[in-house]
Amino acid sequence: QVQLVESGGGLVQPGGSLGLSCVASGSIRSLVAMGWYRQARGKRRELVAQITSDDSTKIADSVKGRFTISRHRANNTVYLQMNSLKPEDTAVYYCNVDTILRDYWGQGTQVTVSA
Repeated sequence: QVQLVESGGGLVQPGGSLGLSCVASGSIRSLVAMGWYRQARGKRRELVAQITSDDSTKIADSVKGRFTISRHRANNTVYLQMNSLKPEDTAVYYCNVDTILRDYWGQGTQVTVSA
């Protein structure tokens, strides 16, 4: 059984930075990608950034140039570095592990960007 534990959310002022981490425990078979999604209040969940098993990355246009995704293979950890944060980045951020058989989701961590 794979479990995902996220950390690093919180409150930050506009223009500030935050880093999110997600540790995947358990045996991950046939990994396709690890990534981050977010869901703002009243909106649909959307992809923020994704890194594939061969380390190719995909970044949403809304955060391109501000957010960076990376991972540590040995520790099964995926990171999201968020810089130049804007109020519209406020959302619950979810870690995702996509395998051939199924998706796994973290419990979510709140990121609030406000003065």
